[in-house]
Amino acid sequence: MTRSSTRDTEAPPPELPAIAERWLDMLRFERRLAPLTLKNYRRDLELLVSLSMPRALDALSPHDIRRFAARQHAGGLSGRSIARQLSTWRGFFGWWGEQGGIPANPVTGIKAPRSPRLLPKALSPEQAQALLDTPQEHLFASRDKAMFELLYSSGLRLSELASLALDDGSVDLAAREITVTGKRGKTRMSPIGGKAMEALQLWLADRPRFARPEVHALFVNTRGHAISPRSIEVALTQWAQRSGLGVHVHPHMLRHSFASHLLQSSGDLRAVQELLGHASISATQIYTHLDFQHLAKVYDAAHPRARKK
Repeated sequence: MTRSSTRDTEAPPPELPAIAERWLDMLRFERRLAPLTLKNYRRDLELLVSLSMPRALDALSPHDIRRFAARQHAGGLSGRSIARQLSTWRGFFGWWGEQGGIPANPVTGIKAPRSPRLLPKALSPEQAQALLDTPQEHLFASRDKAMFELLYSSGLRLSELASLALDDGSVDLAAREITVTGKRGKTRMSPIGGKAMEALQLWLADRPRFARPEVHALFVNTRGHAISPRSIEVALTQWAQRSGLGVHVHPHMLRHSFASHLLQSSGDLRAVQELLGHASISATQIYTHLDFQHLAKVYDAAHPRARKK
């Protein structure tokens, strides 16, 4: 049985205690976290409640938390996923302690099992060019090309692309810049590349045919409303299939490709960090490994003594 089919037969999630709802409200209204992030936090808290039943959350000890993490690991969950759950729980209990509700944070000092660090998948420059340059003719071809060119040229997150609008100043065609609000409400500007500008102008010429007059979203769906992130994913999958690339392409892969190709060309890790909107340089350093892999392949292919004959 697949994991998804197992979820379909699971009991509904438990009701969260009022203190947990207060924490989620604080994250939503004060820290302005993204809806998807809040959804993940809620799921992590629901799991904590399920694991701790019938005990109350304020009765949990570090021993309990270690037992919960071990149970998740034994069930096949990766160390990375467990680390995310622990981070949610740690943040919740830490905030609760600041409110005077508990004397100590039971998650402090508890670490998840280690998992091998997976490098993000990126297209090669040749694959990216083949994907975006293959002519395609369908009703929303101009929209799709503009979306995918922006993902690759500006390193946008999927949620950032879907939230672009025409009336809020986020798209400045004269300056060839896009202003987006990323994680934790952090705003950044990203340039629009030449190919993306061409594609965007073609879509803007077509957009009035599809968008409802009251809709200000830059990209719209078949009903004229703002396109959803899921619809963007489906459109990209279909575009890649029609292009004959032979690789499953998802929106984040274009963001990874943007970062790795830019780093390969410039070697400027700080610039890539700013363009991606990473709060910490450590999040961007993963692309130095991608860059080394690229150089290693070039070496193996070109150096006369790289490999044994």
